[in-house]
Amino acid sequence: MNSRSSDGGNEADSAIRAGEKKRKRGLKEWAIHEGKLLFAMFLYLFILFGLLNLHEYVVLAQHKIEFTKYGYGLINAWIFARVLIVAEHLHLGKGLEDKPLIYLILLKAGLFMIVVIVVRCLEAVLVGLWNGRPLSDSVPVVGGGGLEGIASVALTAAFAMIPYFAYREVARVMGQDELRSLILRRRATTGAPPPSAPG
Repeated sequence: MNSRSSDGGNEADSAIRAGEKKRKRGLKEWAIHEGKLLFAMFLYLFILFGLLNLHEYVVLAQHKIEFTKYGYGLINAWIFARVLIVAEHLHLGKGLEDKPLIYLILLKAGLFMIVVIVVRCLEAVLVGLWNGRPLSDSVPVVGGGGLEGIASVALTAAFAMIPYFAYREVARVMGQDELRSLILRRRATTGAPPPSAPG
């Protein structure tokens, strides 16, 4: 009797340990996946905002205005990468899975544009208040200045994000590995060989 109880207890303990190992392995795999996704988003956004900052630098230089936003691309890339991670988990556009992918892609690009406008406005206000400037003087001067400048930057960023959202949606449908193989690996030529020239 005691032997049976001991065996049952050992089996239960083994099952619990196996469950814990499986859970830890699942958490590790999830953390690795999230880390890779965050890094990919951050890298893409860092290049994007870096190019936008370069454009701002050129525009300001033409008007003999000093560029002071060094490092903003890095900070914005990290902020927006975190925002995109949250958006991924919210499953935005959930009711559009059976629609053409272009709807989801444009929806996410549009939402990204709105987020860029909000963040840029908050960023401008906070920086201006920190430097003791009035609210009316705290808007960026990129793309014409004021809200027009913010909107132009947001629109540019939204269009630049369309390839990224397109990749994510196509990968969701086709599978990440299959899409990556299609893009990165050399494909064998198909079809009949071209006819040889008459001798």
